[in-house]
Amino acid sequence: MMDLKYNKGLIFLLGALSFTQLQAQDTVRYTGTTISNVDYHHGQLSPAVGVHNIQVFRANRERPELNDGFSWTYNHAPMLAYWNNTFFLEYLSDPVGEHIPPSQTLLHTSKDGYNWSKPTILFPPYKIPDGWKKEGYPGVAKDLYATMHQRVGFYVSKKNRLISLAYYGIAMDAKDDPNDGKGIGRVVREIKKDGSYGPIYFLRYNSTWDPKKSQYPFYTKSKDKGFVQACNEILANPLMMQQMVEEADRNDPLIPFKRPVKALSYYHLPDGRVVGLWKHALTSISADGGRSWKYDPLRAPGFVNSNAKIWGQRTSDGRFATVYNPSEFRWPLAVSTSDNGLDYKDLLLVNGEISPMRYGGNYKSYGPQYIRGILEGNGNPPDGKMWLTYSMNKEDMWVAGVPIPVVSTVSSHANENFGQFTKLSDLKLWNIYSPLWASVKIEKTADGSNALTLRDKDRYDYAKVERVIPSSKKVAVEFSIIPAQADKGSLQIEFTDAKGQAASRLIFDAEGEFQAKVGYRNSGIMKYEAGKQYDIRIELDRDKRIYNVLVNGQSRGAKIQFAQVPSFERVVFRTGDVRRFPDADTPTDQSYDLENPGTPVAEAVYYIKSFKTSAY
Repeated sequence: MMDLKYNKGLIFLLGALSFTQLQAQDTVRYTGTTISNVDYHHGQLSPAVGVHNIQVFRANRERPELNDGFSWTYNHAPMLAYWNNTFFLEYLSDPVGEHIPPSQTLLHTSKDGYNWSKPTILFPPYKIPDGWKKEGYPGVAKDLYATMHQRVGFYVSKKNRLISLAYYGIAMDAKDDPNDGKGIGRVVREIKKDGSYGPIYFLRYNSTWDPKKSQYPFYTKSKDKGFVQACNEILANPLMMQQMVEEADRNDPLIPFKRPVKALSYYHLPDGRVVGLWKHALTSISADGGRSWKYDPLRAPGFVNSNAKIWGQRTSDGRFATVYNPSEFRWPLAVSTSDNGLDYKDLLLVNGEISPMRYGGNYKSYGPQYIRGILEGNGNPPDGKMWLTYSMNKEDMWVAGVPIPVVSTVSSHANENFGQFTKLSDLKLWNIYSPLWASVKIEKTADGSNALTLRDKDRYDYAKVERVIPSSKKVAVEFSIIPAQADKGSLQIEFTDAKGQAASRLIFDAEGEFQAKVGYRNSGIMKYEAGKQYDIRIELDRDKRIYNVLVNGQSRGAKIQFAQVPSFERVVFRTGDVRRFPDADTPTDQSYDLENPGTPVAEAVYYIKSFKTSAY
């Protein structure tokens, strides 16, 4: 009996091992050793070199005239496409908080990913008829508007027509679910090459909705056969329809997999199979274009991801990338890469900033989140970058351009004269964080030459650039800088390791002092004047823990590093103090607004004319 039990146990174990091996063979997994530390906004992750984070929309309730006339402060769920040599960015917008109507969908466009148009209303607020009763809910609609929601935003048809999509759901109160399959339905609208929009149509109704009460006609009523054909293509595409599962009828026959797993993204492997990724880093594989899935979505081994979106795609170099928040929080925003689309082996920073949430609201979360890229078939920007979009704090809209291939190190020291640069995209080895009111640009100085320019008039945010350099125990850093003022603002220059830990910090403060942080206190270096150029050389010695400061060729003495680091690998320029709020213990929901968030402060400007590093 014992032998029989042993044999049965052995057979079971071998069967389990075989299943595990099969799963490992066909499952996306993270095999790297880097993990994110949520005690830091950047997770202590090394940055992917050359990522440019650009703010597209800054919410402003008090001064809508400074914000293109829009005053709603809940902005979320952005989607991105590239078509007709143009980027298209759509997102939903509510006055204050999630699921609290009215709702609308806004659209921005850009030719280069850096300069964006003013928002226009793509899908306007939708009035629910008074007296409408939602199935299973005791209330009755009165002066109620629909709540917008969408997991898919664009589709480029076989005849090269751009169709935008959105969904009108019904939330009877702030806690009611508008994505329970009992809403109104999905709407579509063509975006034309001249920038105009076609009429709004319903693509698919929820079965609980009465079509006779619809504000817009059904798409088959259109006399444009090409538009109708494009809509039919969407309905016939299993991967397009699968993205609609949450809002659709729970038994919709056009949706292959009925389990309402959230926010599908997908890409094709070289052998034609499809990798699916959902919230919580759930994953599965389809061998038939999304008509069926090999197994119920399971957590991708090694991936850490909570109730936030994860994005996956094949990159322009033939490799693969996933982008997500690698924690139980919605920070940081990171990228992992793979050679074969299944084995992911690194984890690098895309955006490690969390700007203050200026406006509280229902279900608003801290951090750069709800990441989306350009869906397969929705365009390929000519620069070869991986372009992404995300919301910050469910409040502001951002895009990020990630150079391909994704790398974390550089092979040579910097030697850059910004007078030779003409546009921000020329800064290929610089990481950029550029809010609208604290911008990073290439601009002319008083002598007519170009400079890397940091402007800041945002009381709650800052401009930031950083340069990855070769790992060094001893390094000289030289830069020429012109502070345009000496009575306001702050520019901080840090010398950090790969994880973002600063060993030394220099400061141009708001009182005309050039200082160094040497511990609890700052140590004065010299007075500085507005409009004057300063040629600064810093000689850092990791082992001695000191650095020499030279200004315009004159020694200003030695300073001690305020923290020890393994080596110097990054130089940071930032127009504000280090941020540590929120943290892992911050209450989830912010119910308050910050003081006077909609009015800019007096602007401070800093011109960086050149930057160089070298061993010494």
